Formats: sequence, structure tokens, C-alpha cells
Amino acid sequence: MAKKLYVGGLPYSTTESELKDIFSQSGTVESAVIITDKISHRSKGFGFVEMSTDEEAKKAIENLNGKEVNGRKITVAEARPLKPRNNSSYNRFRSNK
Repeated sequence: MAKKLYVGGLPYSTTESELKDIFSQSGTVESAVIITDKISHRSKGFGFVEMSTDEEAKKAIENLNGKEVNGRKITVAEARPLKPRNNSSYNRFRSNK
């Protein structure tokens, strides 16, 4: 089963293919995604990598957490599940009847 990893501290110039190449040294990369700003489409400096097995994910964390990539130290950790969002903008504009 694939294991998703959080990757922080990425240089803004890092591409998804570069991210995949970096992590492929630790095993099979199922996917690599750089998170971008919705308006400017520029990198936010973090992303997610999905490794094919738990063992490969652990190896990637051990090998890459704190490693320097293009002059910046990256953080690699197991990704946490996405928390449900509170739709606060909807609630803010609802009428109180």
C-alpha cells in the first residue's frame, strides 16, 4: 500500500519531476506533487510524495529529512490526514433566522 509523505522547505524552483527524481533514490515513487498558489501558480515551497511501500517511505524519511536540495534543507515526514474544513465563509454570510 502506498504511503504519502509531506515534503517541506523546497526551493520554489523545484519541479515535480525533480522531486520524483530525488525520492526515487529511496524506492518507487507513485506520485510527486508540488503545491502551488491558485492565483499566481507559483510553488508554495512544499509538496507530497507517494511511495509504493511503507518500507520505502521510511527509507525516504531517513535518507532525505534534513538533506540540502538546491541550497535549502528539506523536511520529510509522514503526511497527516486532511482535516475536514469548517465552511466559515458560508457561515459568515448566512442569515440568522
